[in-house]
Amino acid sequence: MEEYEYGGRTTDEHGSFAAEQKDPLIRFLHQVIRQAVRLLAILMVLVILWGIGDIFLVLYQRLNAPPFLLLKIDDLLATFGAFLAVLIAIEIFLNITLYLRDDVIHVKLVIATALMAIARKVIVFDYTSLDYRYVWATAALLLALGITYWLISTKLKKNS
Repeated sequence: MEEYEYGGRTTDEHGSFAAEQKDPLIRFLHQVIRQAVRLLAILMVLVILWGIGDIFLVLYQRLNAPPFLLLKIDDLLATFGAFLAVLIAIEIFLNITLYLRDDVIHVKLVIATALMAIARKVIVFDYTSLDYRYVWATAALLLALGITYWLISTKLKKNS
């Protein structure tokens, strides 16, 4: 644990929102931030529920449009995109709730969320209208995030 200028102790090198700060102002500000994070968690749950409702609405509309009970490729891609957006929102919710904990290194989950978001983009790409440089840049980003995730995972396993 590190000791910071204002006299508080924290469990990681990035600081934390721990309530055991010596300085009353810093302790109060940490409590405000913790409450703000809780509010963000509540709002993210509402976004997730709204997204699930949107998936049902989109599926209902697409399945009731002619041809009845058939989905075109564009409909499937839109549905996959909506599903993945909800899954990403769930990952973001997990990120938000992890900020309330002091014993967790947040980097791995943030990288995993970024990987999922990029993977979502790749799944719903319309390759007929994209420039090849965009596709290559996305591939490079996905590779870099994958390597970063792997490095973090192996480092955490060695430290356990």
